[in-house]
Amino acid sequence: MKILIASDAWSPQVNGVVRTLKSILPELGAMGHAVTTLTPDMFATLPCPFYPEIRLAFGAARPAATLIEAAQPDAVHIVTEGPLGFAVRRWCLDRGFGFTTAYHTRFPEYLAARCAIPSGVTYGVLRRFHAPARGIMVATESMRIALSAKGFRNLRPWSRGVDPGKFDPGYRQEDIGFPRPIFLSVGRVAMEKNLPAFLDLDLPGSKLVVGEGPQLERLKRRYSAVHFLGRVENGALARLYASADVFVFPSRTDTFGLVLLEALASGLPVAAFPVPGPLDVIGNSGVGVLNQNLRAAALAALEISRTKCRDHALQFTWTHCARQFVEQLSVAA
Repeated sequence: MKILIASDAWSPQVNGVVRTLKSILPELGAMGHAVTTLTPDMFATLPCPFYPEIRLAFGAARPAATLIEAAQPDAVHIVTEGPLGFAVRRWCLDRGFGFTTAYHTRFPEYLAARCAIPSGVTYGVLRRFHAPARGIMVATESMRIALSAKGFRNLRPWSRGVDPGKFDPGYRQEDIGFPRPIFLSVGRVAMEKNLPAFLDLDLPGSKLVVGEGPQLERLKRRYSAVHFLGRVENGALARLYASADVFVFPSRTDTFGLVLLEALASGLPVAAFPVPGPLDVIGNSGVGVLNQNLRAAALAALEISRTKCRDHALQFTWTHCARQFVEQLSVAA
């Protein structure tokens, strides 16, 4: 097929949406599909009000329409509910062209926490955005159930994957300069990630946080004993995953949590709350501990087999993710 994918999330952003797209594009090409992407770097942009480091396209409706028509797609997929997403949605509706969407980010919960916008208001906007879609792709069964209860329809599964060559237990180093046990968290340093739930814990050894975001400087000042490493990429990140002892995932609002798979592929057991994302990735597999008492979960996770973690992660591949994506496009069509 000729597939057009529109996303307001793109490089240099570092998040699960971007990593998912970057990972499936080569897989789609290998399967013989021709993919055209519409991303903010192709248009004039403005900083996002809540995240100024994120650039959003503006005035994109007319140039986006020209690019879509030039691509002559067989299928259109809208990744995000941003300006580009709305522009492509309008093009599809004006021409009666069927399209699919994805629910990647729990904006209602994020906005309620950040600026006190009632989640019911935001869910209403998102329901209207997704309602005309032939299919709304969701990463987990928990999110399908939650969104169904909020009135979303045509929900379809689209799982995630991990690169087992990039994240591997073989990168482990016993001495990385921090007292053990090492408790690691990786992700955006922002309010919605609920990092204080991890940072407040009374744990032995060391706490490491990898990532950037609007709360970084404030949390650095508040938690002077925690090691904030900022942005870490490529081989250095893989070594941190493999060299830590427990991966602590304090978020209660992620739709999946790709970092969970990256940790597990590195042989790193997980401690998390029993919420959507961890419930779907970890479940009853025994490769993590899910507990409302996050400290108890972190300490218990120290006893988990690293080999078992790796084996569990190998069930999630980007090839399967890409095939499932195409299947949902075809079903929607």
